[in-house]
Amino acid sequence: MKRLRAVLCGVLPLALALPAAAHHSGAMFDDTKSVTLSGTVKVFQWTNPHCWIQLLVPGKSGATEWSVELGAPFEVYRTGLRPSTVKAGDRLTIVVHPMRDGSHGGLFVSAEGPDGKPFGKAAK
Repeated sequence: MKRLRAVLCGVLPLALALPAAAHHSGAMFDDTKSVTLSGTVKVFQWTNPHCWIQLLVPGKSGATEWSVELGAPFEVYRTGLRPSTVKAGDRLTIVVHPMRDGSHGGLFVSAEGPDGKPFGKAAK
């Protein structure tokens, strides 16, 4: 009985801590809006905890750099993307949920590659 109690006292705090394993909130993105961006990839970052596409979007006063957040590499991999799918210099059209504060960033919704074919979530 003492051994069972000792195990439970050791395991229970760990089990309760698992739901608290933090993941940041998506509150900074406005999921009621979508913005379509067309531009050139500056860099595709295949990194934990999230992958990113830095997209240079042309405008009246030059290019604006947008930071597009994707999921974790394992999530992105399941949608068909690979580290070599997107390369610097590629022309992409990306739909994002924009940042609520108006900064040039957003959460990835879907995309079309340079060949016009969808990839990522749109390809499911």
